[in-house]
Amino acid sequence: MKHTFHPTVLREYDIRGIIGETLGAEDARAIGRGFATLLRRAGGNRVAVGYDGRVSSPMLEHALVEGLTASGCDVVRIGLGPTPMLYYAEASAEDVHGGIQITGSHNPANYNGFKMVFQGRPFFGADIQTLGAMAAAGDWDNGSGTAIERAVLDEYVGRLLEPLAGLDRNALAALRIGWDAGNGAAGPALELLAARLPGEHHLLFTEVDGHFPNHHPDPTVEENLADLRALVADKKLDFGVAFDGDGDRIGAIDGEGRVIWGDQLLMIYAEDLLARHPGATVIADVKASRALFDHVAAHGGQPLMWKTGHSLIKSKMKQTGSPLAGEMSGHVFFADTYYGYDDALYAGMRLIAAAARLGRSVTELRGAMPAMINTPELRFQVDESRKFAVIDEVKARLAASPATVDDTDGVRVTTDDGWWLLRASNTQDVLVARAESDSEAGLARLMEQIDGQLAASGLERGPQAGH
Repeated sequence: MKHTFHPTVLREYDIRGIIGETLGAEDARAIGRGFATLLRRAGGNRVAVGYDGRVSSPMLEHALVEGLTASGCDVVRIGLGPTPMLYYAEASAEDVHGGIQITGSHNPANYNGFKMVFQGRPFFGADIQTLGAMAAAGDWDNGSGTAIERAVLDEYVGRLLEPLAGLDRNALAALRIGWDAGNGAAGPALELLAARLPGEHHLLFTEVDGHFPNHHPDPTVEENLADLRALVADKKLDFGVAFDGDGDRIGAIDGEGRVIWGDQLLMIYAEDLLARHPGATVIADVKASRALFDHVAAHGGQPLMWKTGHSLIKSKMKQTGSPLAGEMSGHVFFADTYYGYDDALYAGMRLIAAAARLGRSVTELRGAMPAMINTPELRFQVDESRKFAVIDEVKARLAASPATVDDTDGVRVTTDDGWWLLRASNTQDVLVARAESDSEAGLARLMEQIDGQLAASGLERGPQAGH
């Protein structure tokens, strides 16, 4: 038995494809066989499996479990839930050595995929390529594992409540918050959570529906926050929180309807955390605002800029012992009193806790942030064979310039006007650009530098590419 994957599905951070075109049951079975073989060879034998609310997820889950058991692993099936519930099932149970969540995250409804964790560490990059090579060679162990079902939702929701322990109950009881699950997999957990929270909670779109009838579940795109913004305005709520399709990325707006972007959320979390953990390292990706890195330093922390990608950030946290990290995309990772993975429901609890401990409302915290002028993430198509080469060409040209260049992930160039970034996406044939200044004129000059570098490599910023 051998299997060949479609060349587009084995990606940097996960496995993802279009159901019926590039991804199907045979792929799920092969992933199960390869993952189980690797885990058994590393001394493990039990895998937790969960899935999101997409129409194709139960079919893929069935085939994945067949593959895992056929190569001798025992499976703990936790059923429908957000990706962080799968991470929780893997991290909190001593008898579980790996985990696989079937999820299409924030992709369109006809996509699906797999996010994996292996003996407590992210499974990505070369690990995923290894699954492809093993399938092509038929290099799978044989066995006959068992599969059991384990209900973890109630236990998981109980764990989510822990950040609020010991806080002023009267202050919490006065809170009025809006929540938008976007018909994604976080809905049922959010309903249970809200029922146990002090305060007043207004919930949108908690019914799991893989067709996403109300809006696309990507809270980093401002138009997807329109329903939440209307709810907060209509009910005069303190703030609002939104989740992506599988519940590992958070979006938020304050009481005035202003978006609190990923790096701005991290500013709030960092200020709260550094009061209790002075000198701690706080990690953010290269797309984050200078205001965040300055804020971490001003509160006695060690800011660290790192590569974009949830698996890369998680690995860097383990390496540095950092208790807090985040990305512009809304992945936030807490390791001080949690497990170090990205969990948007938990991040929502930590936002409530941070405001309570800091003694300021979320709206006040957002209002106190410096008014930086920045572009959204600008994404444009470029030939796959050129995307990394272009970045190398830009680096070579900048080597002779007086500008400060950080090449952690692409090039981030700091000038008197602010900074600009150009990097190649790890997951798509696109280049990503971003710039930030404290004036419109400064921003225009930074964008001229980006366009000048692109022109020197024979490119121009074309139409926006989607995610």
